[in-house]
Amino acid sequence: MTMYSPEPIPRHPGPPASSTPLRDFLASGRRPGISPGYAVLPRSLAEAMPLPWQQQMSYLLYEFHQVYAHLDWPEYRVVPSRKERLVDLDEDQLAEVGCIVEIDADGELVYRERNGRRIENPETYEVLVSCLDPIPADQLNANQDTPPRGLPMQHAPKWG
Repeated sequence: MTMYSPEPIPRHPGPPASSTPLRDFLASGRRPGISPGYAVLPRSLAEAMPLPWQQQMSYLLYEFHQVYAHLDWPEYRVVPSRKERLVDLDEDQLAEVGCIVEIDADGELVYRERNGRRIENPETYEVLVSCLDPIPADQLNANQDTPPRGLPMQHAPKWG
């Protein structure tokens, strides 16, 4: 009697497992806080996660920092930003993104980068401009502005 079946092992019905699941997930579409170089987690939201999630996240971050502690980590400054068309920016926003606007000899507006290079098609040219952070700060409950679920509770009249 043999312990091994002569039948082939059935193939898993879904797609094959990826060898880069995190990369696949981060690249799978537009997700909040994800850019080509970084994945940003607002601390207030992470700290408001359910306890089991926080425990798993703490463990993963601990492991991550153990592995990469030898690198010369810089201090990161995260600035909430949004995409805007260049032609919709005011003078301060243009300065923030390193652009200037001038009127050429024909009376038309010309947009230029800091180095003087002309920006073609400024109507479709998008840049990141800082904005107010819409994510609640640490001192606020992340669910504070979420309406309660269900129906309001009816209080029974007091008999006295």
